[in-house]
Amino acid sequence: MIKTALKWTAALSIATSLLASSALAARTDLIVGVRLEPPHLDPTAGAAAAIDEVVYANIFEGLTRIDETGAVKPALARSWTISDDGKTYTFTLHQGVKFHDGTDFDAKDVVFSLDRARGEESINAQKALFEPIETVTAKDAHTVVITLKRPTGNMLFNLGWGDAVMVAPESAETNKTKPVGTGPFKLTKWTKGDSLSLTKSDTYWGEPAKLDKATFKIVGDATAQLSSLLAGDVDAFPIFSAPEMLPQFEADDRFAVVIGTTEGETVLATNNAQKPFDDVRVRKAMAHAINRQSIIDGAMFGYGTLIGSHFAPHHPAYIDLSAVYDYDLDKAKALLKEAGLEKGFKARLHLPPTDYARRSGLIIASDLKKIGIELEIINVEWGQWLKQVFKGKDYDLTIVSHTEPMDINIYARDDYYFQYKDTDFKAIITALNATSDEAKRTELLQKAQVKLNEDAVNGFLFQLAKTGVWNAKIKGLWANAPVQATDLTKVEWMD
Repeated sequence: MIKTALKWTAALSIATSLLASSALAARTDLIVGVRLEPPHLDPTAGAAAAIDEVVYANIFEGLTRIDETGAVKPALARSWTISDDGKTYTFTLHQGVKFHDGTDFDAKDVVFSLDRARGEESINAQKALFEPIETVTAKDAHTVVITLKRPTGNMLFNLGWGDAVMVAPESAETNKTKPVGTGPFKLTKWTKGDSLSLTKSDTYWGEPAKLDKATFKIVGDATAQLSSLLAGDVDAFPIFSAPEMLPQFEADDRFAVVIGTTEGETVLATNNAQKPFDDVRVRKAMAHAINRQSIIDGAMFGYGTLIGSHFAPHHPAYIDLSAVYDYDLDKAKALLKEAGLEKGFKARLHLPPTDYARRSGLIIASDLKKIGIELEIINVEWGQWLKQVFKGKDYDLTIVSHTEPMDINIYARDDYYFQYKDTDFKAIITALNATSDEAKRTELLQKAQVKLNEDAVNGFLFQLAKTGVWNAKIKGLWANAPVQATDLTKVEWMD
């Protein structure tokens, strides 16, 4: 009887221990909330950010990849060399890499992917990224040589975009609905209008993912996002749509509220060819008259980072120029007087249909009125904005976030809607394009930032915040968004 009791006690102790271990084991699944459903899942055939949010680094990989700081890292290419003239890139590929359908990845797939992206029939949304490429050749199964028409210092970064991921000829045409990549996850189910399910790939060539399963749950409404997090139906919203609701999560220790930056430089875009904005003194006067912190507080509920040029604060080459044009109405009035406009003037402010633009526009109009600049606010839809402002250049001022990564070179385009034409700035960008040396590139990128600030080309307002909310036990999600992605490769639950 005693022996039987002892056996039962031992068995109960073991069972209790096993249950405790099971209860303490970290989860290996994750439910990620996203606002928009992707139109399809081929990042080489569409511009929608919602595509890369799901597939970048998770399902598809490129020769290089962009990390959380915006720096270029190796991916399918484990190393590379660049010729002295900057026109020949030789990539050494990882060996033993397979696509999710079991086919091998090798140099022939690189040739196919890049020729497809830049070919005449290409529907790649960023085809211009590949224009500098002259030829792509497979030296052997694991070596690829890319020859350029001219030095292009940003080529390694360009190859890290979602638009430059590697695809196979066997599956390229069906990637929109059945994506086949080389990444640590593969798609297992897509329930249209509801969710997309990914599972860990057992044949992944690199470091395996910590998660066994990830589900991207589509929750478009801000109130529904709030409810789903509070109920535990969704574990994380890497981009939470309603910053005004964040204080509720900040007060709840079950959640982490993580504020980072995006590639969204939000600017008071200025028509530099339109009088009186062709006078740098007028542009500087406006810069001193705008209380940018009040815009962040009033229009963005306190979320955003002050900027002084067109460059993301999370990038290693960033320099903080946000204090150069301090809020000083006396300086602003003095500059207008120097420009012969002490009585002020009238101008048009075209506002696209985003909350940040419409709310910011009201604050800016109030600020500029204090120095005699009266703005006529003209609200337009995106179609009209693209036609009249962006393409037609028929505007004085507008407010928009430029979300493309590393796009400071747009200021070197004569036909761009800012109409900023400066030979010194163009020379900086030309030199930048001609070098791949990181130290030299950093020096030139910083010169470019300073030049745009000195010329007050636009009113540099703030960097759009990446407002993330997730379960406090989750680690590995990006705070910043240098590319439009939800990278799950390092995500795990803490015990």
